[in-house]
Amino acid sequence: MKSSHTVTILGRELSVISSASPEKVRGVELFVNERLEDIAGKLKKTDIQLTLILALLNVAEELLELKNSEKKEQDIEKRVAVLIDRIGSA
Repeated sequence: MKSSHTVTILGRELSVISSASPEKVRGVELFVNERLEDIAGKLKKTDIQLTLILALLNVAEELLELKNSEKKEQDIEKRVAVLIDRIGSA
């Protein structure tokens, strides 16, 4: 069941609707704020929009790498299953 949660991102309080537990929502909030603070700390001047874009790009890159890694793992598992079948029928 979805419920309303209040999170604070970059000092701005937001109300979000999620089926996740309050602990998970809090974890996401902490993750996002840590990422934004890390990126903002590396910029010479404060530019919220640039900070958000860079954080989004970083997280998207990590997600794509995880998906690619997962696909490679599934491919390996399929190959191993085929080899096991071949060995079993030899």
